[in-house]
Amino acid sequence: MARKKQTARHNPIAATAGGKVKKAALAMVVPRAVAGKKKPGPTSVKPEPGPASAKPGPQLGAVPSRRRPAPARKSAPAVVPVKPKRRFRAGTVALREIRKYQKTTDLLLRRAPFHRLVRELANKHAPGGESEYRWRPDALEALQEASEAFLVGMLEDSNLAAIHAKRVTIMPKDMQLVRRLRREDEAGNI
Repeated sequence: MARKKQTARHNPIAATAGGKVKKAALAMVVPRAVAGKKKPGPTSVKPEPGPASAKPGPQLGAVPSRRRPAPARKSAPAVVPVKPKRRFRAGTVALREIRKYQKTTDLLLRRAPFHRLVRELANKHAPGGESEYRWRPDALEALQEASEAFLVGMLEDSNLAAIHAKRVTIMPKDMQLVRRLRREDEAGNI
C-alpha cells in the first residue's frame, strides 16, 4: 500500500513552523491520538524476547508435572434485556378467570386447609370440650362441596344486588341483603 504524503492538511504538527509543536496544534492532535486507546501502563508493556521472557517448557530429563491443566474460564453470561411484563386492561384478566372457573368442576378451596378448619371447628364445639372426632374422607369432601356451592350462590346473588344498585363492586350490605332475603338471619335457619 502506498504511503500518503504528509501535508499540512493531514498532519497539523507538520504545518507548524519548522516542525516545532505549538500548544494549539498539540491540543488538536492529542484527542485524536488518545481517543479510544488505552494509555500504555505497566500491564500493557510487552516484554522483549529473550531468555528471561521465554515460557518455561518441559526440559530434558525433567519429570512431567501431575497437575491438571486449569479449566478454561467461562465467559460472563450475556446480559439479556428483560422484557416488561405484559399489562392487560382492567377487567380482562377477571373475565378470563371467570370463563376458566365456569368451565371446570374442580374444587376451588384447597383440600388440606379446609379439612384442618373443619376438624378444628368440630373439636372446638364438641359437647365434651376437646374430644377428637374422626372424619371419613368422603364426608369431608361432601362438606367441602356443599360449602363451595353455598359460597358461590351467595356471591352470585350479592353480585345481582350490587348491579341492581348500579354498582359493579360487591359490598357487605349486598351480602346482608341477600341473607335477609333468603331468611338466613333467623336462628334456626343459619
